[in-house]
Amino acid sequence: MNAVAIVGGTGPEGSGLALRWARAGVHVIIGSRDESRAQKTADAIRARVGENANIEGHDNSAAVKAADIIVLSVPFEAQVATLKQLKDSFRPGAILICATVPLASGAGDRATRTVGVWQGSAAEQAAEYLPEGIKVAGAFHNVSATLLDSDHDVDCDVIICSDAAEAKQAAGDLARKIPGVRAVDGGKLENCRIVEQITALLITLNIRNKVKHAGIRITGLPV
Repeated sequence: MNAVAIVGGTGPEGSGLALRWARAGVHVIIGSRDESRAQKTADAIRARVGENANIEGHDNSAAVKAADIIVLSVPFEAQVATLKQLKDSFRPGAILICATVPLASGAGDRATRTVGVWQGSAAEQAAEYLPEGIKVAGAFHNVSATLLDSDHDVDCDVIICSDAAEAKQAAGDLARKIPGVRAVDGGKLENCRIVEQITALLITLNIRNKVKHAGIRITGLPV
């Protein structure tokens, strides 16, 4: 697999994914608005994984320029501005995997609610701000950042939605590199409207049950 850049890679979800993929031998590029912060996160992950970990940190633009697969893990309120800044950095034919969720906490409300998105979902919004030819998938919305940043298997399905088979395959390959995770084909990109909402429900369940790692499993599917 080619290098994977994580825009927003210093946040809890982004750094958790970076840790898991670095452990699996993936070449990971941490992206951040602050390059020094990205480098510190990469160094911290290398200290946990081992000196042979293929991980580095750069500013967001340099990270995107260096990868064919980009994972977008930024707060919803920063999504559009981030993509506008990075529009000229994408390689032709690159794949963007959007993990952003439109939580209302970014608008001063509770994280147990979501805000309406004109395009229908954060993933569909992201698609509108990308250069032509960039394939988009939505995935990793419902995986606990706390569990990712641990030594335990991740007992969770990752539902992947995309209109592009290549993007769906790339997201699935990354999901399966995380021990305990199963990749589930969630259909078209528009189905992210449903999947993103589940995150707010999981946050509610975490709060009510005083845990930090609620996830989802879809039953009745082939193993």
